Amino acid sequence: MRPATDSVPKPLLPVAGEPFAVHQLRWLVSEGVTEIVYSIGHLGQLLRDELGGRTDLGCSIRFVDEGPSLLGTGGAVRLAVGREPILGGDFFVLYGDSYLDVDLGAVAAAFRASGSEALMTVFRNDSKWERSNVVFEDGRVERYDKLEADPTAAGMHHVDYGLSVLSADAVRAGIPSGTVADLADLYRDLSLGGRLAGFEAEHRFYEIGTPTGLAELEAHLAGGAR
Repeated sequence: MRPATDSVPKPLLPVAGEPFAVHQLRWLVSEGVTEIVYSIGHLGQLLRDELGGRTDLGCSIRFVDEGPSLLGTGGAVRLAVGREPILGGDFFVLYGDSYLDVDLGAVAAAFRASGSEALMTVFRNDSKWERSNVVFEDGRVERYDKLEADPTAAGMHHVDYGLSVLSADAVRAGIPSGTVADLADLYRDLSLGGRLAGFEAEHRFYEIGTPTGLAELEAHLAGGAR
């Protein structure tokens, strides 16, 4: 989304007349979420300025700032887990550029019923919107690998939907404190160890990582088909 994101963090890109983050937060609140933790890095102060003082969204918002040395998606979550009580117990992880349509209560119930340390929501994608990267069978993510050269041959028909549930213990065990890490590596290791549950979403995801994705989300918010 450059050059727009050279001066504005992606969650603040305008979508249908408001910052994308506002749409995302309103959806989360509509699903019963009342406490939000933002991991911020690039232009993070602008997110603080825009969202930190708002009282009209129906949720509390806290921020964990990586500072000038970015830690990656996994390192950012590990930083939040290491700063009790910012994140503890079990929690949802949602990408900052994804807009979803899934029942969070059902996702949480599936996580609890699984007995697993983590759960990934998945969508039967068959590489339509993004390259498939998940082997999903009987409520389990049997394999997750973003780098698989031939997803079809590997039996990958699903894609990471952009929402997961993690336990703080799984994060601490899988990501050393202070290191640069990608959540994808943690999910891969959990899947190969038989420790990653799955929940299949019914409706497609939206994202603002490309101009096309942003336009599709605007059409969806305006009442377009799922």
